[in-house]
Amino acid sequence: MAHAGRPTAYRAEYAKQARKLADLGATDRDAADFFEVSERTINRWKLTHPEFNEALRVGKDAADSRVEQSLYRKATGYSFDAVKVFQYDGAPLLVDYVEHVPPSDQAAMFWLKNRKSADWKDRIDHRHQGQIVVQITPDDERL
Repeated sequence: MAHAGRPTAYRAEYAKQARKLADLGATDRDAADFFEVSERTINRWKLTHPEFNEALRVGKDAADSRVEQSLYRKATGYSFDAVKVFQYDGAPLLVDYVEHVPPSDQAAMFWLKNRKSADWKDRIDHRHQGQIVVQITPDDERL
């Protein structure tokens, strides 16, 4: 006997849309809002429609990679071509130049604490070993 219930709102084209949403940084909650369903429904679609789940994963991976690259560039510093606009004799004058963004200590520390946490963590865990032995003698006054 077939399972009775409300038919799914899922459509095949949702996988492509979900990938684009995730690639733009959307979360599952954002996808639920876009498709006008609950986040629970999004989770169900991920389980019952492998192409939808894969589309979200691929989109999220692409967005994460761009953020990783940006963090790396911020941690190490970078240069880019830019244009400065001046006014000369009443006319705009465009001057090309290279803008330099210096490395960020904060971005570098964040990168190292996450990528090489064993070497760059803030705190040191102290572990104490040994045992405590309590010996009670018959001439102890508290007995």
